[in-house]
Amino acid sequence: MEIQLNAVFWFTLMIFVATYAIIISEKIHRTVAALAGAVLLILLGIITQEQAVEGIDFNTLGLLIGMMVIVTIAKHCGMFQYVAILASRLGKGKPLPIFIMLGFITAIFSAFLDNVTTVLLMVPVMFVVANNLKVNPKPYLIATILLSNIGGAATLIGDPPNILIGSAAELSFNDFLVNVAPIAFLVAIITTGLLVIWYRKEFVVKPEAQAAIMKFNPNEAITDKTLLLKSLIVLGIVLLGFLTHGATHLEGATIALTGAVLLLLLTLNEPDHHLKEVEWTTIFFFIGLFILVVGLEHVGVIRFLAEQLLQATGGNMVLTTLSILWGSAVLSAAVDNIPFVATMIPLIKDIGALSGLNLTPMWWALALGADIGGNATIIGASANVVVSGLAQKDGVPIGFWEYMKIAVPMTLIGITLCSIYVYFRYLI
Repeated sequence: MEIQLNAVFWFTLMIFVATYAIIISEKIHRTVAALAGAVLLILLGIITQEQAVEGIDFNTLGLLIGMMVIVTIAKHCGMFQYVAILASRLGKGKPLPIFIMLGFITAIFSAFLDNVTTVLLMVPVMFVVANNLKVNPKPYLIATILLSNIGGAATLIGDPPNILIGSAAELSFNDFLVNVAPIAFLVAIITTGLLVIWYRKEFVVKPEAQAAIMKFNPNEAITDKTLLLKSLIVLGIVLLGFLTHGATHLEGATIALTGAVLLLLLTLNEPDHHLKEVEWTTIFFFIGLFILVVGLEHVGVIRFLAEQLLQATGGNMVLTTLSILWGSAVLSAAVDNIPFVATMIPLIKDIGALSGLNLTPMWWALALGADIGGNATIIGASANVVVSGLAQKDGVPIGFWEYMKIAVPMTLIGITLCSIYVYFRYLI
């Protein structure tokens, strides 16, 4: 497809940049800004309403809504408080070991449960720990974002872009585990170490807060054992559904919504209360972003940028692969990594058809770049947006620049490590 760099092309790009600038400025709520930009594209005739609706990733939205419903029900049994208290006691009530322990729990859960689900489960835990230790919860929340995306990169089901890549390239769960998990594990360790250094002054508590934590009994946190059992059964079924995705071919939304409906049936709860607790502002923010990206795709902006990136390498295998890695990281920081990866997949297939290059390293480069690169901004990945929404709801808003000041250096270091890994494992 030949891209026309006409007035519509530049005007669409201008709308996106303006919307993004408003989101960064935080002068207007990001959900309102994203929806306003999306509606403007439709009103101006750049895309039709039908194209906008088709571009919304309902699988992602269904996954988010389903897991939000499960979490809103399950949290009433006290399981998250149990995890928080257990981790606090194992850490002897000291914020530093608790921080490290919860960080690695987040990374591991993200690999096998998917990172969006993990942050929905872990954010309440982080607040419980921070509130009881009487420390600033932001280091714990920011660590949750970074480590959920890094851990999610490790497996096929850990991050939605991996599911897209695995399906397109016919890569299995074990393929991701063997090829991506080692570097994801290393990046998680180094990121945790850097966060500890960055926030070292935050890990100070008064002796009485530490002593109070050690008096807590994890078992007393469980307020409803019947609900706990039902919640664990449903979460187990959902996890099994994610793990067997390759055999059942059930989408993440189907699995999550099935779990939500099953838990509602098991608990005989009225749905009104639980549906009200769904982060609808986050859901509609995603809808706005998806429609904005549809506009960029429709007029060829994303394709143009990707083609320029690939043409600049001159067909060299090393340059092409590393350009995909770094280009994916940079663009995923600005555009949600799910629609970006969906756009990149056919372009990488075209490279293979035209050049005959081995595409396997490029698929791993795309996965690592999109998953870990999404850490750089608060809107770079689904998990980031979800954590930010939950934090704002609890009165601890995470500013756009406040987050980037920490996340960008961490992301650059992570992508540099991934570059070294990809080069020595696949390109020499």
